[in-house]
Amino acid sequence: MTHPAADPGLALDYLVGRVDDEPLLHHAGVLRDEGRGRVVTYSRKVFIPLTTLCVDSCSYCTFAKPPGQGGVYLVPEQVLAIAAAGAERGCTEALFTLGDRPETRWSQAREFLETQGMTTTLEYVAAMSRLVREETGLFPHANPGLLDDAAMGLLRPFNVSMGMMLENVSPRLTEPGMPHHGTVTKHPADRIATIESAGRVRVPFTTGILVGIGERPDEIVDSLFMLRRLADRDGAIQEVIVQNFRAKADTRMRRSAEPVPRWFARVVALARWVMGPEANIQVPPNLTDDFGQYLAAGINDWGGVSPVTIDFVNPEAPWPHLGMLEERTRLAGFELRPRLPVYPEYIDPTWIDSGLLPSVMAAVDETGLVPAEAAVG
Repeated sequence: MTHPAADPGLALDYLVGRVDDEPLLHHAGVLRDEGRGRVVTYSRKVFIPLTTLCVDSCSYCTFAKPPGQGGVYLVPEQVLAIAAAGAERGCTEALFTLGDRPETRWSQAREFLETQGMTTTLEYVAAMSRLVREETGLFPHANPGLLDDAAMGLLRPFNVSMGMMLENVSPRLTEPGMPHHGTVTKHPADRIATIESAGRVRVPFTTGILVGIGERPDEIVDSLFMLRRLADRDGAIQEVIVQNFRAKADTRMRRSAEPVPRWFARVVALARWVMGPEANIQVPPNLTDDFGQYLAAGINDWGGVSPVTIDFVNPEAPWPHLGMLEERTRLAGFELRPRLPVYPEYIDPTWIDSGLLPSVMAAVDETGLVPAEAAVG
């Protein structure tokens, strides 16, 4: 079946409500069924908050903290303890999330790294990724912020995939009064450069948009079309996350409005239309009470879900129990399957380091997904 190419003008009309969105939602579901079938995936993970120190102070983030207010590094023993707990519960992913380049801002970060015999946080990410991989068998997926080719190459031997949200392509969000004003790492051009680096170094890359931080509807559309162009350029984008903003009490944006789920579903459906039937489109299930509605909007993945650790980026939003996730997915007419942090179509020598590929292939079945019996309750 052929489908009309996504049109930016019509996409904006759908988003602002100038036309009925029912055709869009239906079309998104048809595209998903054609390209991804009726299997919906998730990655069973542990969340390892390697450091909460960061060079930036974003207006909606509670993850990053300064020294003396919770900004710390995990030591190797703590990293291993978290990973081992995940391995005992059948997890396959170790998600390393951390502040970006804290040593460029904080002397405390430099002092900690010196105790580890290192000068950069990226070196520490590589060392902890290797430690977790060798000691627990989990597959690391690092989200360390901006990366160039050399940094990608440093992490690739121990990470089957990496990620960083584009968030939004508009530089307007860095202007005074906007959520990214004064940040070092949130300039769209730098984030685009990181995604392009993943293509050159051949790293399966997860990215996406953050919806509800003050962007205009046309900037949402522009961001989705930018991701489509990047995906078409080199194929490195393995997954697009469409994430709804959640206001947090101890941030400057604590009184900002959150996206209404029914309207947010339009954004999700637009992402499917723009990215196409073969794309992997994810919505985090812990950020909406009635998360099952996004299945009708064309998603095929729930992202990482942990039976062990909280979502340290959104600590106010607990993960759904895996039994609930399976039930909601099944009642909507889909089969829920666990996957690795790398998607099946990227499990080949082009995308996976030769030292990792044999263990990746041994962990999946003929579909490239984790066998159902390998996941425990």
